[in-house]
Amino acid sequence: MSKMTYLDHNATTPVRPEVVDAMLPWLRDGYGNPSSVYALGQRARAAVERAREQVAALVGAADSGEIVFTSGGSESDVLAVSGAAWQARDESGGRRRRVVTTRIEHDALRLLGSQLRRRGFEVHEAVCGPDGATRAEELAALVDDATAVVSVMHANNETGVLQPVAAAAAAARAQGALCHADAVQSLGKVPVDVKALGVDLLALSGHKLNAPKGVGALYVRRGVRLAPVVTGHQERDRRGGTENVAGVVALGAACELARRELSAAAAHALALRRRVEAGALAISGARLNGDPERRLPNTSHLSFPGLDGHSLVVALDLEGVCVSSGPACSSGASTPSHVLSAMGVTPDLATASIRVSVGWGTTDADVDRFLAALPGAVARLRAVPAAP
Repeated sequence: MSKMTYLDHNATTPVRPEVVDAMLPWLRDGYGNPSSVYALGQRARAAVERAREQVAALVGAADSGEIVFTSGGSESDVLAVSGAAWQARDESGGRRRRVVTTRIEHDALRLLGSQLRRRGFEVHEAVCGPDGATRAEELAALVDDATAVVSVMHANNETGVLQPVAAAAAAARAQGALCHADAVQSLGKVPVDVKALGVDLLALSGHKLNAPKGVGALYVRRGVRLAPVVTGHQERDRRGGTENVAGVVALGAACELARRELSAAAAHALALRRRVEAGALAISGARLNGDPERRLPNTSHLSFPGLDGHSLVVALDLEGVCVSSGPACSSGASTPSHVLSAMGVTPDLATASIRVSVGWGTTDADVDRFLAALPGAVARLRAVPAAP
């Protein structure tokens, strides 16, 4: 395979060699069940608890016991919101049955919202502005004393725009509700501190953080009770199932690296992103979607009127450059992005968009290759007559 330029780190990330090295012993000889009382199992238990401490340190948790390991970000989101909603409904005798979220959440929560509505919950979504940020004042106005949980993503996975999580947490706390933040995209790119944000629950995913797919975690503030989604006695009765020891160790190692390297990594990503945008926005008609400042340092969402974004992704792929035309969970969808629609972006412009996201391993040469391929690809696609 020829050299590939990978600029889709918001979809998934390469697993770092240090992370592979950390997990390999637990795939080979460390196969013990961490719930077993003999030495082989207890060594696995110690590795899991060490990883729990590493994850807790990255998010600023007061106690490593506040970290629950899951299969990934989607499960963490669902456990947080569904678990909090059902627990609050039951403890309140059915009075708390309102869930407040936004129109730009990940599909895991959008689809969960539909399920909760069918089961008698009220789900209210705050709007966002053309800058891609949820309006904090409207979100706060939706929270009342019947609210069980408020859920807001920390940074949008498409535009990278940072969302008003601290304001959402304050509004939830004022009404006795819980607040959950989806930090899957932001963790390791900007500082994430659960105490500073004021959240009760926070989701993260390994494969967005240079760890493998299939492992994630949920921060659960001490004292918060959740109705489990996967029942069992593991993870202090909060998430059943034997822990994925190798994956958990890998997640812990990735979190440790992210904590140590955060400032340098963010500065490097920002410098690359600025180069991406300077070159891309020099193309006639090109525009940036989302707030130009209040967003992740690694993410650019760009529209090129007069073409199809999916076709541009394919054209760049033929040049050895990987970008996306939307979130990986809905890649190839023919309808405009729900995020761009919520921002008021017209359908023709929304479908003429790509997302470029840099990360660990991205170099100036990668950006050069993208910028060398982009103008020609845009010009060729614009020259193709539109379908009747």
